[in-house]
Amino acid sequence: MEHPGYGDFRARREATVWQRLNSILRVLLVVALVLVIISLFLPQSKKLKQSRSEIEKLQGLVDEQKTLLARQTREVSLLKNDPTYLETLARDRLDLMKEGETIFRLEQLPPAKRN
Repeated sequence: MEHPGYGDFRARREATVWQRLNSILRVLLVVALVLVIISLFLPQSKKLKQSRSEIEKLQGLVDEQKTLLARQTREVSLLKNDPTYLETLARDRLDLMKEGETIFRLEQLPPAKRN
């Protein structure tokens, strides 16, 4: 014969075990959901970082090209509009000099090789 209070104790004990298992299951479900969300967004985040890096690199190239264009535009303008610049450039390239003029050439040494 079973004691009248024992059945109640056993039912309460089983209920608390199930409550604990349910709360553990809820925590595991939340963790799994968070992991799924992270796994979905992580590749997109990496792709976004790579795209931003490539954009910065391309922007650097664009800036270099703009600088080169400005330099060449200035040179064309000087060639068209400044006879003194044109004369100096022509004499330099053709190795010519005016009478009584002394030319000093400074040449850069090639960069030293590093070992």
